[in-house]
Amino acid sequence: MRTVRTGPSVGLAAQIVLLAVLAGTVGLSGVGWLAGAGYGVVSCVALTRGLRRAGALRLGPADRVTLSRSVLVGAVTALVADGTAGRPAPVALLVGLTAVALALDAVDGRVARRTGTASALGARFDMEVDAFLLLVLSAQVTPAVGPWVLAVGGMRYAFVVAGWALPWMRGTLPPRLWRKVVAATQGVVLVAAVLLPATPAALLVAAALVLLVESFGRDVLWLWRHRPLRHRHRPAALPARPVAVAVSTPPRPPALVGGGARAERWGH
Repeated sequence: MRTVRTGPSVGLAAQIVLLAVLAGTVGLSGVGWLAGAGYGVVSCVALTRGLRRAGALRLGPADRVTLSRSVLVGAVTALVADGTAGRPAPVALLVGLTAVALALDAVDGRVARRTGTASALGARFDMEVDAFLLLVLSAQVTPAVGPWVLAVGGMRYAFVVAGWALPWMRGTLPPRLWRKVVAATQGVVLVAAVLLPATPAALLVAAALVLLVESFGRDVLWLWRHRPLRHRHRPAALPARPVAVAVSTPPRPPALVGGGARAERWGH
């Protein structure tokens, strides 16, 4: 009998309900609905597959907190996408939803540690929700700051794509507090950039991007130094010394006997 994992489905249902609430209050265009619902469906499918691969039957306490954050990120996605359709997103609501999502980011890790339910799936789920939120916020800030700000949201995905081409970049990184600090800083800076004028926002995001590049660069360097031996350069083999081979001379055939006959050698 196939096991039914209801956690992701509950998250999808909550996503649709929240989108309906937004549509009934501030309004949502078809683009906003499509972006928010699409995010919810993809998240549901990906989380269901993750649970199946991990052999888990249900979400843990920390995973449910992350799922709540994911629903909020879906709402932020809908609002930002709505802005591309000529309907400016309500800044107060956008910032409020994002602030709650960022605050919950500090909660799920504590819940996982206190309940002893930390898992690789939960860490990956949390990381992907964070990464997508940064991408969406980068898109929101782009009209005021410039397209270069998309580097903040796209850095994580560029790292993943590079891992497809370079297998050594798919290694497991050791825990590092600075990496978490830099990631958290990006979200706070992007939220501030939504509220600030263009010039201060650009300077603030540029500083955050420098920190992000430094953090990713340090991780890439660590993976390069600790790459498996099969991915390291192998020195060219020294040429083998020539081996003397004794060549035996074939026996000389007997001379032809007969009147006027001449002697001949084998092979000529």
